[in-house]
Amino acid sequence: MIRKTLLFSASLILLFAGCQSQKSKEMEKEFQTFISQFEKKYVPLTVEGNKAWYSAAVSGKKEDYKKAADLAVQQTKLFSDKEAFNKLKAFKKSGLIKDPLLKRQMDLLYLNFLGNQTDTTKLEELIREQSAIENKFAAFRTVANGKTLSDNQVDSILRSSTNSAELENVWTSSKLIGTQVAPQLITLVKKRNEVAKELGFANFQEMKLKLNEQNPKEVETLFDELDNLTRDAFKKAKGEIDAYLAKRFSIPADKLMPWHYQNRFFQEAPAIYNVDLDQFYKNVDICKVAETFYKGIGMPVDDIIKRSDLYEKPGKNQHAFSSDIDHSGDVRILVNLRNDSYWTNTILHELGHSVYAKYNDSKLPFLLRDAAHILTTEGIANMFGRFNANPDWIRDNLHISAEKAKSVAADCKNTNRLQQLIFSRWAQVMFRFEKGMYENPDQDLNKLWWDLVEKYQMLKRPQGRNQPDWASKIHIATVPCYYHNYLMGDLFASQVYYHITEKVLKSKNPDNESFTGKPEVGKFLIEQIFKPGARYTYDELLEKATGEKLTAKYYARQFVN
Repeated sequence: MIRKTLLFSASLILLFAGCQSQKSKEMEKEFQTFISQFEKKYVPLTVEGNKAWYSAAVSGKKEDYKKAADLAVQQTKLFSDKEAFNKLKAFKKSGLIKDPLLKRQMDLLYLNFLGNQTDTTKLEELIREQSAIENKFAAFRTVANGKTLSDNQVDSILRSSTNSAELENVWTSSKLIGTQVAPQLITLVKKRNEVAKELGFANFQEMKLKLNEQNPKEVETLFDELDNLTRDAFKKAKGEIDAYLAKRFSIPADKLMPWHYQNRFFQEAPAIYNVDLDQFYKNVDICKVAETFYKGIGMPVDDIIKRSDLYEKPGKNQHAFSSDIDHSGDVRILVNLRNDSYWTNTILHELGHSVYAKYNDSKLPFLLRDAAHILTTEGIANMFGRFNANPDWIRDNLHISAEKAKSVAADCKNTNRLQQLIFSRWAQVMFRFEKGMYENPDQDLNKLWWDLVEKYQMLKRPQGRNQPDWASKIHIATVPCYYHNYLMGDLFASQVYYHITEKVLKSKNPDNESFTGKPEVGKFLIEQIFKPGARYTYDELLEKATGEKLTAKYYARQFVN
């Protein structure tokens, strides 16, 4: 009797499992149809929109920015379709989408749709206002002492001049874009918050993180950890910087002001060590150097270079970015190259983004042909960008003598370390400012900005200054609540770097590898980081590739300890 009951129960279980399996197959087939119908509209809009934004960044023309914004509005309307979102919710609630690739697409689509489930008129306003601000940044040129200056020229003066009055004038003039865009930007911030609250989030910053699969409390905890990790080392380094600059300008250290630190935001390391990195790059074609380097590690970029816009021109966006136009091989960068260390870092960085995109797996569904997360592509870009101050990389790629490389090795290492410490503190300002701004956009934002600058960067605010200097940072307007990913990307970069040097290359000197001429590097990155695309979360990807989830210990080993 017991045997018959057990057999009957087992049969019921098998029957139920069979029914569930059949239901799952039917639901997955239905969901695949949903994706196919969605992609018929989404893919061409994505490609056309990416081309339009790239063209606008190159030309700086209002009509080009308008075209790009129009296409972005159309794409937003796709994601704001309530009927499609209800279907997505039903698929998700059913629990019957079991196939890993289908489930991942469902999860990512759900997050994209969720962020757009509000009045399309409001979403359109956000896009157009952001585009208008971006256009103002593209058109803005600093005017100082009667001369119109590009960002490159501003940066050059801040790095080279020893005239405090000139530095103050150029620095102050460069901040005038903040005055021009601040009122419009505050309005945009409030509208972003309105949308976020309608969707059930506390504010836009919380929404942005959660929709990017990040827990705001966990990110803040990580930043607190990094603050504690870097504070003492930075304070010591800042003392060295102040001593050097006080001597350079023949003023007491307590009289140093933000314009003395050789950068508009103190996000780059001042040249305080006995090595001029620019000397290595001033007589070389840095684009060709970067192209040769990437070819040597098994990831040719000549096709990317041919499609790219590389040098300054009137109206052109003065910053830099990489664009994956069609997720099928059309990858481009926009840079404003000069033969110096800064732009060598930048082109290596942007090409890092580009190879991530170029070498994704074309067999993946379109929606998964992307980086696992924005911090993973930033991490790869950061890892390559750092080589501009690596003496072994300089020796191997610029063909300087071993003796020369050895003579500057210590100063190069110190420069790289200083750059990381400075950037980590600057990223604290950006993350915490945006967090505070979206929590309360009606507060005195000028005061919030300088309170954070004083606390984390240890700079002195100019006496009596009450200008929206925060608004002169383009990222706050055009890529909001993104900056924390740069610093998290730095952790990712260090973790991947040490895995490559120790486990892939089995290097005898893992702290000082240049990767030059080692195609094993490209093979590992393509197979373990790039090809998986967006099929995993960033922690899942990193654990599969390196055996560990994201940790700060390798960053600390490389730049703090």
